[in-house]
Amino acid sequence: MYEAFFKLAKKPFDLVPNPEFLFLSRSHKKAIAYMDYGIRERAGFILLTGDIGSGKTTLIRDLIRKHRGNVVLSKIFNTCVDSHQLLAMINDDFGLPIEGKDKITLLRELNEFLIDQYATGQQPVIIIDEAQNLTPAILEEIRMLSNLETDDAKLLQIILVGQPELRDHLAGAEMLQFRQRINVNCQLSPLSRVETENYVLHRLEVAGNRNAVTFTPEALDVVYKYSRGIPRLVNIICGFLMLSAFAEQTTVIDGDIACEIVGDLEFENKYWGGMPEPVAAHDSTSAVSHAPAMKGFEELTSLLRDIGTRLESLERESTKSSNDGMNQVLEQVTSLENAFRLHVDETDASLSEVRRVVERIRTINDNPATGSDNEKVRPGLLRKMFGA
Repeated sequence: MYEAFFKLAKKPFDLVPNPEFLFLSRSHKKAIAYMDYGIRERAGFILLTGDIGSGKTTLIRDLIRKHRGNVVLSKIFNTCVDSHQLLAMINDDFGLPIEGKDKITLLRELNEFLIDQYATGQQPVIIIDEAQNLTPAILEEIRMLSNLETDDAKLLQIILVGQPELRDHLAGAEMLQFRQRINVNCQLSPLSRVETENYVLHRLEVAGNRNAVTFTPEALDVVYKYSRGIPRLVNIICGFLMLSAFAEQTTVIDGDIACEIVGDLEFENKYWGGMPEPVAAHDSTSAVSHAPAMKGFEELTSLLRDIGTRLESLERESTKSSNDGMNQVLEQVTSLENAFRLHVDETDASLSEVRRVVERIRTINDNPATGSDNEKVRPGLLRKMFGA
């Protein structure tokens, strides 16, 4: 509509995930390098996460374009399915017949297909988008697919693409085996303020004219503030700003125009639902404006850490003191027990000797001929001495 006025070959801020417009921010560069490595090395599982509109789909399409020569793709976009439906969609994408086939048959034919592809040097890749919607049971089925391998290589590459909550799903204890299979892990971060400006200029340049319109620093501040560095939202705001500039027949977009547009769009409520704006750690402007709050937070963190250290020290001292006291008591009890046992043994020995003497005396008195005169004791005296 306005391309001719701005001397552009195409619209610069369309929402279509066109790899031609791919802007490589710091996190995007890192993600591309990691995923490219994963594809080349047949690394098994690749995990790519990021906020809605952060550029995940654009990144995946760029990756596919780079490896189009030897990659055979299956792209799954509907993740609200059961395991049988998932297998059917994968096989169908790979061009395998699926009508009237049960799960076991689908799995066997998929395995045969993967072996054939490996023999011809082709690399089958499954891309599962919106993976945060997958249930733990389906994720386990996907993990089992990764077991399809030869002695020295994986037969199947699996790329999971999803929103940040996918990481929360995978953090559970029941997902330990799955996490251990992830060889490449990428997270797309929002653009910084500087990256947002470069992103806008990059898209104008790709569209045919980097100088088609001038965004003042104030206008770019507004774009960054309300988009929070999410590329799709940058596109939405800038698309409306371009349309407004065309209506005004101007090539300069200032802060007033930007504020008016985001106000008309009710951008904060419509796209963020009134959520508070997060602080971007890598953005110097935000870091300075929030410096007092950050300082107070750091002081509070330091204080809590110190309290925690002291409590741990007191607990250790208390435990040690308690253990020492208990050990002393146990030693005393053991000593008394040993003394008591010795006393009992001595008493038992004395009683045995007395019983032996008593029995001897009784025998002599009952049969005087068996003992000497000195051993004879009158029965009355015996009763008096021993109560016998």
